Amino acid sequence: MSSRRIVVPFGPQHPVLPEPIHLDLVLEDEHVVEAIPSIGYVHRGLERLVEKRDYKDFVYIAERICGICSFIHSVAYCQGIENIMNLEVPRRADYLRTIWSEYSRLHSHLLWLGLFADAMGFENLFMNSWRLREKVLDAMEETTGGRVIQGVCKVGGVRKDISNSKLSEMVKDLDILSSEMEDLCNVFFDDDTVRHRTKGVGFLSKDDAYKLGAVGPTARGCGISYDVRKTGYAAYNDLDIAPVVETGGDCYSRCNVRAKELLQSVDIIRQAVANIPDGDVDVKVKGNPNGEYFSRVEQPRGECIHYIKANGKKNIQRDRVRTPTSANIPALVKMLAGCEMADVPVIVLTIDPCIGCAER
Repeated sequence: MSSRRIVVPFGPQHPVLPEPIHLDLVLEDEHVVEAIPSIGYVHRGLERLVEKRDYKDFVYIAERICGICSFIHSVAYCQGIENIMNLEVPRRADYLRTIWSEYSRLHSHLLWLGLFADAMGFENLFMNSWRLREKVLDAMEETTGGRVIQGVCKVGGVRKDISNSKLSEMVKDLDILSSEMEDLCNVFFDDDTVRHRTKGVGFLSKDDAYKLGAVGPTARGCGISYDVRKTGYAAYNDLDIAPVVETGGDCYSRCNVRAKELLQSVDIIRQAVANIPDGDVDVKVKGNPNGEYFSRVEQPRGECIHYIKANGKKNIQRDRVRTPTSANIPALVKMLAGCEMADVPVIVLTIDPCIGCAER
């Protein structure tokens, strides 16, 4: 190492980090030459529990992998088991899963926008983002019974239905929320302070994003049009959806992708409510799964995979999870090389890291 270089630790506890991750930043003056990540501070061994719990009960553990995109983890696990067992889930349950998944995306993106604004010292924007998020969480609580951990998804469908009158009421509430979110997004698009802190900062090229396996808004902010919802799981194959793509590759582009996806989620919920069929919301599940399946879903941070392997017993053999944060850490290391030390917190936040999710 050059005598001009020093190593500055960043984390695992830092004011802008909601969860612990540690980076050794190799600096020359104020320039970051290299970033070396280390994780493992909140590992809980959740995947090991799949060998000790009934496969139907493991839904509750899968949901607790992450405290933000909890519902979508339960969808990924359940659809994996359902595919192994050739279970046909009622179409209304697919639509309800889609609606709750998009509500999860709304609350996750609004949480992130608030944290991002707070990291820049934009406190008014931070509080306004979280004020809107409360309305989303209230809707989740009214329809599932839980604000963050819902416990409503199960193998074979969902545990609760939403009446058609309530769905119409939710759409009316979203019309008001959508207008407020547009005002919020305009700040992220046009404010000089946000532009100054994000434009041209933390650049990642499209080729590097592809080679490093970036997913979600991190990849779409580099011009990669990849969104697992386009594969048509749940009810997405019935809905009109196009990936939100920006081509700048910097913090500003990643920020814009998430802001625009807020309005996209509202549109998807409107479509789902307009097309949801009547009928049952679950089917009776008999027997045990025997086989293996890769279940893929689009979480707020990107593609999440549950690889499930079962041998016909009530305890399945494996539920290996690859989370979007795990996939985006190599891209983060690439973004940090060459940046200014003062920009590190903003760049780290633009991948929306969920360390609890990544370490399980």
